[in-house]
Amino acid sequence: MSQPVQPPNQPQQPYGGQSADGNPYAGAPAPAAPTGNPYGDQPPAPTGNPYGQQPPAPTGNPFGGQQPGPFGGAPFAPAPPARNNLALGVLVALGAAIVAAVLYGVILGSIEREIGYAAVGVGFLVGFAAAKLGGANPVTIAAAAVFSIGAVYLGQLIGYAMVMADVANVSFSEVFLDHFDAVTRVWKEEADFMRYLFLALGAVAAIGGAKKAG
Repeated sequence: MSQPVQPPNQPQQPYGGQSADGNPYAGAPAPAAPTGNPYGDQPPAPTGNPYGQQPPAPTGNPFGGQQPGPFGGAPFAPAPPARNNLALGVLVALGAAIVAAVLYGVILGSIEREIGYAAVGVGFLVGFAAAKLGGANPVTIAAAAVFSIGAVYLGQLIGYAMVMADVANVSFSEVFLDHFDAVTRVWKEEADFMRYLFLALGAVAAIGGAKKAG
């Protein structure tokens, strides 16, 4: 009797799930589809700011983010130049002295007597105006004091000329301009201690007015 031929033993699949059709990877699991990021486990790409904060939008001022200087101003702001008011103060003192002299002379000629308060007012006006517009400079104050003495003196001459013109029944300009030497001669003849005291009061008042304005 012949026995049937037994089929040969099937070879062992070397990879557990492979088939015998010649494809050694037929039973291997398919790899996962790529996601487009070959570094899927890596942290996100940096944004350019290592601290994670967005920089402020530019404002057009290149110094907008700088801290103020040690004295509260701009870091490069130059100090304003000091203003020299010496010439202005002297000119103002001269102009105020001329105006005050005319007013003082008109008062003296109208009442035909001298008033100490008027002399003080002349000096105060000159000193205050000079220091107010020209600054409390020592030269300005000294100029105001000198011009105040001249203003009181000129005012007294104007007052004398007004009285003399009234007595002679002539115009003031004729006496003051054509006979100025006669006016000054009469002033010297009648000058006394009070006359010079009024001159000094004008200078002192000028210094006080300058200090008041400063």
